[in-house]
Amino acid sequence: MQLDRFLCKHADYSRKTVLQLLSQQQVKVDGQTIQHREFLVTQFSHIEVQGKTIQRHTARYYMLNKPAGFLSATTDPVHPTALTLLTGIDTSDLHIAGRLDRATTGLLILTNDGKWSRQLTEPKSVKAQKIPKVYFVETAYAISPTTAQRFAEGIYFKTEDTTTSPAQLEIICKKTSRLTIYEGRYHQVKRMFAAVGNRVVNLHREKMGKISLDPTLKLGEFRALTLNEIDWIL
Repeated sequence: MQLDRFLCKHADYSRKTVLQLLSQQQVKVDGQTIQHREFLVTQFSHIEVQGKTIQRHTARYYMLNKPAGFLSATTDPVHPTALTLLTGIDTSDLHIAGRLDRATTGLLILTNDGKWSRQLTEPKSVKAQKIPKVYFVETAYAISPTTAQRFAEGIYFKTEDTTTSPAQLEIICKKTSRLTIYEGRYHQVKRMFAAVGNRVVNLHREKMGKISLDPTLKLGEFRALTLNEIDWIL
C-alpha cells in the first residue's frame, strides 16, 4: 500500500495533513525519513510519524517437529492443534504453511507472513510447483520394484481427474523409502502408495525446499527459522 493511503486509513490523518507531514520530514519508515507519498509499505513496515510509532509488526517464522495426533489448524473443538505446542510465544497471528494430516509427523512451518507462505505453498505459484517436499515413508508391505517408475510417470487421481507430477522414490529397504513430491494434494503420499497396492503406516516430512527439519528438534519442539531459511524463497 502507498504510504499516504496507509496513513489516511490507519492513522486517521487527512490527505492534506499527510502531505504536510511528508514535506516536513516528519514520517519515517524502518528508520528512514520518507517524503514521497507513493512510497510502498507492508504490514511489517515500522512506521513513525512525529516520533510516534504508528505500526510496528514483526514478521515471524518457525519450524515445528510435529508429533502425531495434532491437527494442522489454528483452533479445533475436539483435537489439539499444532499451535498449542508453540509455548511461550504469541500465536494469535500465526498460520500454517503447508499442512500435515493429524497422523503425519515432521516439518511444519508456521508464520504470520502471508505473502511468504503463499510462495512456499500456493498451487498457482510457479515457484511453489518446483519446490520439493521430502517425506520418509514406512509402508505395510514390501515396496514393489516398479513403484519408483510408476511414481516417476505420475499417478492418476480419479476424484480430481488429474495426474500427479513426476516424483522421485528412493527405496531404503523393503518397507521404507524417501519420497520427493512437488505438490501438496489431499493425502497425496498415502494415495500414491494405495494406487500401487501398498499402504502407508508412518509418514514423516523431512524437508520443504531448502528448509530441512532441524535434527536437534525432538517431537513437539520448535525454533525460529534462520535468515537463510527465510530468504531463499525470496
